[in-house]
Amino acid sequence: MTRSETETRPSEARLRLLNTAIRIFYAEGIHAVGVDRIIAEAKVTRATFYRHFPSKEDLVLSYLREVHQMDRSAVDAAIAANPSPVDALVAVANSIAQGIQSPGFRGCAFLNAAAEYPDSGHPVHQQIIAHRQWFLDRLTMLMAQVAEDSSDAAARHFVMLRDGAMAAGCLFDPALVSETFLRGIEGLVRIHGQRQPTDSAG
Repeated sequence: MTRSETETRPSEARLRLLNTAIRIFYAEGIHAVGVDRIIAEAKVTRATFYRHFPSKEDLVLSYLREVHQMDRSAVDAAIAANPSPVDALVAVANSIAQGIQSPGFRGCAFLNAAAEYPDSGHPVHQQIIAHRQWFLDRLTMLMAQVAEDSSDAAARHFVMLRDGAMAAGCLFDPALVSETFLRGIEGLVRIHGQRQPTDSAG
């Protein structure tokens, strides 16, 4: 065995553990899945698991960080491909709609985790809030480029529509939910773009 093989093996094992956790935590819930299940499906030893993740909580935090990066990549790609803030907002909404209609969709990973970690002082809960604040900040930035007035309220409205669509997408026809969501976002962006600064009157 070469030195390079011994150096890469731990990172490969960590990635296998993380990918397994992403798949099972999202599909079945976090508290319902024990460490033994993750170890068995990732095909690693218990010692390997604890070398990479000292506790299940560390794995959960890494899981949420990875999902955050996936969400961030999707949002950043939508913004990069659409210089117009209106088009970027619609592109972000389209990305969300595509996720709702994807196989195995089970809602928002962060909202699901929040239901399992309601304590606001818990590190997992705090990471959920940090993710949601990042998303709100990105939307507020885009809304401000469309119209400065009430951009914060418009961004919160977007998040509310998104949260509702993510919940409804698990319960009803995903295509219909996506269509309703996109229509709501398009209306929101159009109305927000028609707003004028409050001090412009007179």
